[in-house]
Amino acid sequence: MSSVYSVKDSHTENKIFLSRIVAIFIFIVTLIIVLLARLIYLQVVGHEHYASLAKNNRIKLVPVPPTRGIIYDRKGRILAENLPSYSLELIPEQVPDLDKTLSRLKQLLDISEEKIAQFRRQYKQKRRFNSTPLLLKMNDEQVAKFAVVRHSFPGVDIHAGLIRHYPYSEITSHVVGYVGRINVKELKRLPEAEYRGTHHVGKTGIEKSYETQLHGKTGFAEIETNAQGRFINTLDTIAPQPGSDLYLSLDIDLQKTAYDALDIYNGVVTAIDIETGGVLVFVSKPGFDANQFVSGISTANYRALQNSDARPLFNRALRGLYPPGSTIKPFIGLAGLEYQIIKPQTSTFCPGYYQLPNLSHKYRDWKRWGHGAVNLKDAITQSCDVYFYDLAFNLGIDNIHDFLQQFGFNKKTNIDLVGEKKGLIPSRKWKKKVKNESWYHGETLITGIGQGFTQVTALQLAKATATLASQGKIVQPHLVSQIASDNVPRSVKQPNSDTIPLQPENINQVIDAMINVVHGTRGTAKRISKGLDYQIAGKTGTAQVFSVKQDERYSEAEIAFKLRDHALFIAFAPADRPKIAIAVIAENGGHGSSVAAPIAAKVIKQYLSKPAIK
Repeated sequence: MSSVYSVKDSHTENKIFLSRIVAIFIFIVTLIIVLLARLIYLQVVGHEHYASLAKNNRIKLVPVPPTRGIIYDRKGRILAENLPSYSLELIPEQVPDLDKTLSRLKQLLDISEEKIAQFRRQYKQKRRFNSTPLLLKMNDEQVAKFAVVRHSFPGVDIHAGLIRHYPYSEITSHVVGYVGRINVKELKRLPEAEYRGTHHVGKTGIEKSYETQLHGKTGFAEIETNAQGRFINTLDTIAPQPGSDLYLSLDIDLQKTAYDALDIYNGVVTAIDIETGGVLVFVSKPGFDANQFVSGISTANYRALQNSDARPLFNRALRGLYPPGSTIKPFIGLAGLEYQIIKPQTSTFCPGYYQLPNLSHKYRDWKRWGHGAVNLKDAITQSCDVYFYDLAFNLGIDNIHDFLQQFGFNKKTNIDLVGEKKGLIPSRKWKKKVKNESWYHGETLITGIGQGFTQVTALQLAKATATLASQGKIVQPHLVSQIASDNVPRSVKQPNSDTIPLQPENINQVIDAMINVVHGTRGTAKRISKGLDYQIAGKTGTAQVFSVKQDERYSEAEIAFKLRDHALFIAFAPADRPKIAIAVIAENGGHGSSVAAPIAAKVIKQYLSKPAIK
């Protein structure tokens, strides 16, 4: 048996051990250098950045929305205000499980699926760190229920704020308009910095047209929060700049009188202060409850408004186009005088119809047996169609178009509201361009009595009437008369008015005839003259909703209500010192004399019975 002896190599082992010690030492030194470098970076180079991050874990920069400006009428009565309200809002990035949280909140506060869906649409439009409202206008019971369990809903909180309210909601819905939640399209258009924290924007009416002035400028607050993101303390604030207050020329008493006077009829009443152009009345009936839209109208209620035959969402005063009927006759008569086609004493015989040369077709007068021999004053007073058929034929359509356009027909009035329609006064050029057809003499005849292609808005009629009353000085209608910033009202400067070059004696002839419409024994609106100590100059009108065949007779009693003629009336008063001009259109009212004229008379009498606001 042999023995194997291993000889220990101490030198090699020492060498290996030493190399390991050196490697470990180098590794430790390297780690120390890395740690020192990182420490230097954190403490020196990156100090500002990481200090900011640490601060942001504790301090949040929160937008402070401005208070929206108040809207007043001309006497300082509030038409749009802000009322205290509580809203339930979520910050998505702070909510651990959004679906579960929404489900729990829905059960706790009895939130509808519609509001949940609306919230989901809204929060997707915003950044996840922005607060998004789930419930607006919380009631006391909802506030109390959530307060008890608030600790178990991270990222969810109740916010106290202000919400828009319209005291005269229905009768001012089309002129004041309303605010609503900001949608995707608006979010892209609006400046993000100014609308952080703002959930509403003007949708229609004055609220939309003057959004920039009403909104104000957003402020910011530095708030200290705990680990759960709950508010602890406010460290610093940059105060928001409140929106400007608006003072309208509108008179809410007159507005209510006009709205109520329309009674069973849908339609429009517009009245203008002739001296200033301020709109005193801007009624579109029916209206609607604008307050429904502020916190989000339900689908069922919105569909009911959309599907209503009365079309309550349609702004008739701004966008409603109607045949002017006989209310156009004073302007046609003035055109005849200005173009020297007629003289005041020029007489036309009216047998009850009119025929073009060598044609058998009869263009009927509203009075079947005719008016006999009539001059301009008689024709306007009694609203003789035959006289104006003949005058229109001799004027020609292009002269009619050019003359009426000077009074603001066929173009927007440029009132300070968006969405206005411009109406239509036809011409040969228009028909060729739009219909690629020639113009016919018969179309000229019916244009002369405000029918055919002719379409106007009530606002255009009121403006034209005010311009006539001011002897051709063009009156520019507007609604906002003053804008108040820092509680200092400043008048809104209106553009300089042009004057239509007209002969004063011609204007006076037409005005004298319009006075006779109201105060003459044969005037079509004579019933409204009772008890007046001043004179009203006016003109009644009836506009057909559908055409009556050559050999048929129109019988109001035998046709459906919605097919009856529209009733119109234009007027200004006092005739010798004009202060107010008005236009009334009562849809399916039948007769301007019995329906539209009394409505105008109520407004005029009320306005002139009170001292004017300076």
